[in-house]
Amino acid sequence: MSLKNINPADQASSAEVLFGDLTSQLMDPLARDLANQVKWVSLAGLFRNFEPARQEYEINSPYPVAVLGEGPPLLLLHGFDSSFLEFRRLVPFLKKRHTLIIPDLFGFGFCPRPLNVEYGPQALLRHIEELLGAVLSPNTSIGVIGASMGGAVAMELARRYPERIHRLVLLAPAGLTGKPMPLLPGLDQLGVWFLSRPFVRRSLCRQAFSDPDCSVGEHEEQIASIHLSVPGWGRALSSFARSGGMANCAHPLPKQPVNVFFGENDRILSSSIKKEVQELLMPNVEILQDCGHLPHLDIPDLIARRCIELFRPL
Repeated sequence: MSLKNINPADQASSAEVLFGDLTSQLMDPLARDLANQVKWVSLAGLFRNFEPARQEYEINSPYPVAVLGEGPPLLLLHGFDSSFLEFRRLVPFLKKRHTLIIPDLFGFGFCPRPLNVEYGPQALLRHIEELLGAVLSPNTSIGVIGASMGGAVAMELARRYPERIHRLVLLAPAGLTGKPMPLLPGLDQLGVWFLSRPFVRRSLCRQAFSDPDCSVGEHEEQIASIHLSVPGWGRALSSFARSGGMANCAHPLPKQPVNVFFGENDRILSSSIKKEVQELLMPNVEILQDCGHLPHLDIPDLIARRCIELFRPL
């Protein structure tokens, strides 16, 4: 077996209770099905370097990760200010061939947000490392699918674990090039306020899809915003913004094979970003028609076929 047994805690944490309350309201049946596969994993080593006096507010709370399917394991990493629910349409196509491990990234989704913690790339990567240690058996080889900012996270993990991660598939990756751009105090709060506005959430949701008039309704808008109800959402997001976020994560390139898929109608990533990635990773970059910034939501069947082919055991 490549997965460890995940034993539930004797008593649910407040994060788990809130998660159940929120996901019970989901209108999308695929999202509800995926939420029902979430396990809560205790990560004892996540804050091992913290001073005891700073360990406040559920510092030992377990963290959510959806685990389902059968076969060789794949780690799926969502994008900025999103959650594991982002993969709801891709999961049905992959779960019959792969064991899927789909966490909420640290500081995002439905994760608990302890006080007095810095939320930036290093904390995010440490969380994933601890999670893989808790969920996977030692020396298990794993493939990684990273969407948007999750693509940058995947690149960083691949360099850290060249013996354990055997291939990457990146969907409209962000943060592979460029420089970190930390926001000054005050501007980070303004950004959080802006992203909390309902009209902004609706607009960003529509921009992410190739054909929003056909693809975006109440279900998608609910999923794009439901995690804002988790305590500490704004605090963690502003901390991440002050850190500068994920940037230049393709340098140096990891040794593992990397395949990239961009949507022809991506209105989130600039053409210059896509061009830089194409120049860096050609010929392993494919531009997909009828697709925006979310290939795994716009054309999940095609993305699944590509993934099954690429992750096929040799």
